[in-house]
Amino acid sequence: MPNNKPTQEFIPFKEVRDGIIIMKDGSLRAVLMASSLNVSLKSQEEQEAITLQFQVFLNSLEFAIQFAVESRRLDIRPYLALLGDREKEQVNELMKIQTREYIEFVKNFTETTNIMSKTFFVVVPYTPNVLEAVQKKGFFASLKPQKKEPGQGAREWLEEFEESKTQIEQRVGVVEQGLTRIGVRIIQLGTEEIIELFYKIFNPGELEKPVQLDQLA
Repeated sequence: MPNNKPTQEFIPFKEVRDGIIIMKDGSLRAVLMASSLNVSLKSQEEQEAITLQFQVFLNSLEFAIQFAVESRRLDIRPYLALLGDREKEQVNELMKIQTREYIEFVKNFTETTNIMSKTFFVVVPYTPNVLEAVQKKGFFASLKPQKKEPGQGAREWLEEFEESKTQIEQRVGVVEQGLTRIGVRIIQLGTEEIIELFYKIFNPGELEKPVQLDQLA
């Protein structure tokens, strides 16, 4: 039988607000994009120093984090379009021919070779104290009726969200500082970047413009 349930029922988060993912259980997630670090190109002393510093970083954390890697086939179309524009701008006929030949070389090479691009992410979680207490006490503890004034629920939720946002931003700062010490550049994804990332994850067959690391340079 066909499944007519909307996609929203299968995803674990409720919304993205101010660059923070709000999960359906009320907990929060921040997503950091990290640059790569080729340790094999470092000297033996540098490798040992990086490994030790990374170990110190992990041991210093008082909360859990998650490392994720997104691998997808490299979309070369924007680069080919750029080369096509450069070919049209060439005045010298020889340069125009060489640019055209280079375009054909890149196109043929990428069609016969499976070139993958990898993007690295760090997910920082935070569970509000109230939610954590409810989870520890059990489900029925959350069913106790409480009197609220009109509009009080939304106002309280916004206040709790801002407080939780401050807490998770502090955790983000700890992670950013620790990874920066070993030479990894970090940037926190905003709302639009997170939505774009999830769109790509749930639509793997579509070749869209990838999330760039330009701001990490």
